Amino acid sequence: MTLKEFLDSNKGKKLVFTNGCFDILHKGHVAYLNEAKALGDLLIVGLNSDQSVRGLKGPERPVNSELDRKFVLENLKSVDFVEIFNDSTPYDLIKEVMPDILVKGGDWKPEDIVGSDIVLGSGGKVMSLNFVNGYSTTNIISKINK
Repeated sequence: MTLKEFLDSNKGKKLVFTNGCFDILHKGHVAYLNEAKALGDLLIVGLNSDQSVRGLKGPERPVNSELDRKFVLENLKSVDFVEIFNDSTPYDLIKEVMPDILVKGGDWKPEDIVGSDIVLGSGGKVMSLNFVNGYSTTNIISKINK
């Protein structure tokens, strides 16, 4: 199903949007996605493409391919749709989705969240959710490399 088909078949539902690399899924990711889903009817995840992750995280990343990361996310109870994007930010994707609620992890200030202008301008909400300390893909990679 395409994003357009998904959006068309779910008109009138409260859409929550988040984005990220989700390279090595961990407890922090799952807690965050569960919290995001609880805010609305449907959770859409914008997933950084492999090319986008390399641009953000360096040439050694991602560890898992975009299709593998997409598969894992799509099989979480909290996630309703995953769309891979190639840009360095999901700005254009947020414009397309026009979510009711835009969220990122607690390490982001709402005013710094990409797309906040779009969502706030259309009457939606922008939120920073709880950050689960001690969990990050970078930390997991560091442990593996020790």
